[in-house]
Amino acid sequence: MLFRKLLPREGNFFEMFNQHATHIGEAARAFAKLVANYNDVTLREQYAREVDHAERAADKVTQDVNRLIHQTFITPIDREQIHTLINTMDDVADLIQDSAETMALYDVRHMTEEITRLTDLSVRCCERVKEAVGLLAKLSDHNTAVAALKTCEEIDKLESDADRVMRSAMSKLFREEPDVREVIKLKAIYELLETITDKCEDVANVVEGIVLENS
Repeated sequence: MLFRKLLPREGNFFEMFNQHATHIGEAARAFAKLVANYNDVTLREQYAREVDHAERAADKVTQDVNRLIHQTFITPIDREQIHTLINTMDDVADLIQDSAETMALYDVRHMTEEITRLTDLSVRCCERVKEAVGLLAKLSDHNTAVAALKTCEEIDKLESDADRVMRSAMSKLFREEPDVREVIKLKAIYELLETITDKCEDVANVVEGIVLENS
């Protein structure tokens, strides 16, 4: 009994999940501002730096969580679930940064309506991820567990909306854009933005599994 009391327990995993989700939200909002102010080079660069800063902060949390898993004997939820959740969340932050970097590397000259719509859906998905993750610490409460599952369903719907926007965007791009270089650039951006919502759906699936096993 004394031995078990001396063992490291639980750690601060739920708070660290919340911190990471906050950084994802910061990155998503900064990226949305980058898109909205794309024609202003100074603002574009400022918001790109904010995306980078948020991604690095999220990366640090991911490293801390993965380190803490190995230092904690008794975890609040399954170790594999902790590992999968934090690394899938980190993929979201990485994809947001990748989107901003790709725009700069490809020298994208203007934002399309489809980029704006996909960005909006990505931001909304990231906001729902923060909501869902924030509920994990209180899954013993039935209403909280139900709310978490509902939020995950909302993420699924947003991802489906992003799928439809991307299919329409691709169709329009190949029908109307005569410049092959622009087709290549915009296709890459559309795919990256849609993948952000895909990865948010992956986070939602992990959260659903945690809820169903622990509520």
